Amino acid sequence: MRLPVLVLHITAGIVGLLSGAAAMSFRKGSPRHRASGNVFVMSMLIMGACGSYLALMKHEMNNVFGGLLTFYLVTTAWLAGRHDDKETRIFDWGALLMALAIGASLLTLGIRAANRQGEPQDGVPVGMYFFMGTVPLLAAAGDIRMLMRGGISGTQRLVRHLWRMCFALFIATGSFFLGQQQVFPAFLRGSPVLFVPAILPLPLLIFWLLRVLLKKQPAGFERKQSIAAVSQP
Repeated sequence: MRLPVLVLHITAGIVGLLSGAAAMSFRKGSPRHRASGNVFVMSMLIMGACGSYLALMKHEMNNVFGGLLTFYLVTTAWLAGRHDDKETRIFDWGALLMALAIGASLLTLGIRAANRQGEPQDGVPVGMYFFMGTVPLLAAAGDIRMLMRGGISGTQRLVRHLWRMCFALFIATGSFFLGQQQVFPAFLRGSPVLFVPAILPLPLLIFWLLRVLLKKQPAGFERKQSIAAVSQP
């Protein structure tokens, strides 16, 4: 079973990277942007699920939770563009529990790794456990806020969609360009050149968040416009 799942994981990862880059490049709301965004969602879900399965078979628990985190982020980001304004569903409560479980598990792994003199475990720096463990807990805080308010609308929905999609893309780029350097020519391995595409989704995320948050919406901003904007990464 491992080989077919591995092939599917690699294929979905490559498609996810290409479609994610395309979605960020095309004009937001355009047909090409929507099409590439839909491909990105499906490929990332497949990549995350297959990655978690393969990591579980190899007892690499950090990668198990990394795949689950990707799945959670993409799913909740996609749903942010499908919910009606001020609406929550039973799935949102399940997603909250999933985020809390992932965050607690990653922080627990980080504490265990730190107690082993802070040496990288399976090639993962100790600090990365705490960084990645904090992300689902912050996402869970956003879930709680949304549930307590009975849903979100407008700019809040766009921000929720945007940062989760971009961070999922960051997980993919980091895993590929930094975690799989053996697939690159020898002269590039360990080079700062690979660091740039690995972290590129983060500055792009900051740029788009600032642009969305600082942009004033016109009076009578339509819900239809909001849904069209948040439906894609």
